[in-house]
Amino acid sequence: MKRNVRLVKNAALMASLVLSAGTARADEERPSACKGLPSHAELRHALVLAQAQPNGGFNLEMWATAVNRDGIVCAVAFTGNNRGDQWPGSRVISAQKANTANAFSLPGLALSTANLYSAVQPGGSLFGLQESNPVSAVVAYGGDAANYGQADDPMVGGKIGGVNVFGGGLALYNAGGRLLGGVGVSGDSSCADHNIAWRTRNNLDLDHVPAGVSGDPSRPDNIVYDITPQAGQMPGVSAGGWGHPACSAAATTIAATLPPSK
Repeated sequence: MKRNVRLVKNAALMASLVLSAGTARADEERPSACKGLPSHAELRHALVLAQAQPNGGFNLEMWATAVNRDGIVCAVAFTGNNRGDQWPGSRVISAQKANTANAFSLPGLALSTANLYSAVQPGGSLFGLQESNPVSAVVAYGGDAANYGQADDPMVGGKIGGVNVFGGGLALYNAGGRLLGGVGVSGDSSCADHNIAWRTRNNLDLDHVPAGVSGDPSRPDNIVYDITPQAGQMPGVSAGGWGHPACSAAATTIAATLPPSK
């Protein structure tokens, strides 16, 4: 009888050790894939602080997503009290923006999603880019909706894909200048999204941007407002080729005074 009890105890101990080892491996693997990128709590905190400032939009609640250099989702968060306080469609849009900024930035050159707007229009140098990397519907819409925007959002750990070509997506560079991935923000006007994403990145200290196409060395991947309207054409032609439509005078003014990149 005693021998049987010892066997049961030993079996339970072995099972516990196996389970603990498996959990430890899982815990080690995820932080490794997302090393240097914000946790859910850190992303939400940075986003809430950014959204609370005047951003030239409608002062709406926001979604944010962070991806690593391979496009794997590391964190998803929102500013409201529950997932319905933000536009539901903006959850996936924020992930698209994060993926885009990461996918089309390099260690020496950052492109924000705002920078891509003019280049992908008909006749632009990157026309068709927005069709090149489709969103993974399984990653985007799988899992329990009750977990959307939480630490265990079903997108976390998956490759989301997607290309978005208006303001709100930025590449993430650490203090050593290493490109770690991207952050995407969505939920307001595209211009306000850009301003909120910029401040979120700044709050995370992941804005050590090496170079960009904005023409402003202090804000290399900032949104560019250089589109001249033309009769019969909306919104017109960008002088530098990287322009984005203006949304409001306030958003335009704010963009010019955003915190300089480090």
